[in-house]
Amino acid sequence: MLVHELTTPALVVDARTLDSNIATMSGVRPGSRLRPHVKAFKSTAMARHVSIEGGHRSFCCATLREMEGMADAGLGEDLLLANETLDRERLGALVRRGDARVTVAVDSPETIAVAAASGAEVLIDVDVGLPRCGCEPEDAAALAELARSQGVPVRGVMGYEGHAVALADRTERHRSVQESMQLLRAAAAEVGADITSAGGTGTFDMHPDTDEVQAGSYLLMDTHYDRLGLPFTMALWLESTVVSVSPKGWFVLDCGLKSLGMDHGDPAVEGMQVFFCSDEHTTVLPGEGSATPSVGDRVRVLPAHVDPTVAYHSTLHVADGEDVLESWPVDLRGW
Repeated sequence: MLVHELTTPALVVDARTLDSNIATMSGVRPGSRLRPHVKAFKSTAMARHVSIEGGHRSFCCATLREMEGMADAGLGEDLLLANETLDRERLGALVRRGDARVTVAVDSPETIAVAAASGAEVLIDVDVGLPRCGCEPEDAAALAELARSQGVPVRGVMGYEGHAVALADRTERHRSVQESMQLLRAAAAEVGADITSAGGTGTFDMHPDTDEVQAGSYLLMDTHYDRLGLPFTMALWLESTVVSVSPKGWFVLDCGLKSLGMDHGDPAVEGMQVFFCSDEHTTVLPGEGSATPSVGDRVRVLPAHVDPTVAYHSTLHVADGEDVLESWPVDLRGW
């Protein structure tokens, strides 16, 4: 099949760019120094490809569904649920299967109790500046002691500096990361951690002393990260079709809010200006000096946020030029 024969809207991944991104990352964060975050692509086929091409055998997940799917696919050698969960039944069932090493983030007595009941290992989740999950750094040691007292193995600590990963100025980003990691290192020293886990695509090369970085968007990229000048190239686009051309100057594509993650802003169309997105449509204005396309023409739309964009779709079509080489199911969607 050829790309222009795909039913639109369709997610397309450039195979060579994907492999270039994998090689670039593994050159800086080889093997266990990177824990690829599957929430960015939600596909066990892509996870397997990353494991083979990049040499990464441990993975980071955002949902129990992702954990279960990775184990089902035989990719459960070392899985981290980098979120708190109170679902002791599903977590326990996953541990009891015996085909995955299961570690979960905890930041409270309640989440530690779930880990104790399920038999999972834990990382103490530390608040390093992002107003989300995580205990106060000074409380990490007490939580670790509580976990150990209940027979829960404590592997280490994690802390996500999400408030820093997308800062446009690299110097400011680096300063913010160092402030966050100072908090995490202090907590790790008190906990007695074997693992410190942190970071993301925007800060992947700012963690010389962090054992593993939880990056995922680097594989496919999006316009939000692309503006940071990272050494990764956009490998993903949404193939779309022009379904209407207005005599008033705009044209309309067959993709919109139901096929694009919009929390980081409008998508981009090279050489054009995105006017607005609605449920199933994106209205676009031709850029200066650009010709208006005709009804039926194909247009590449670049998403602003890769994670939710992928989650809207059931398939990633991997292409080399116009040739579709493989179609990978997005089989880790849902909860």
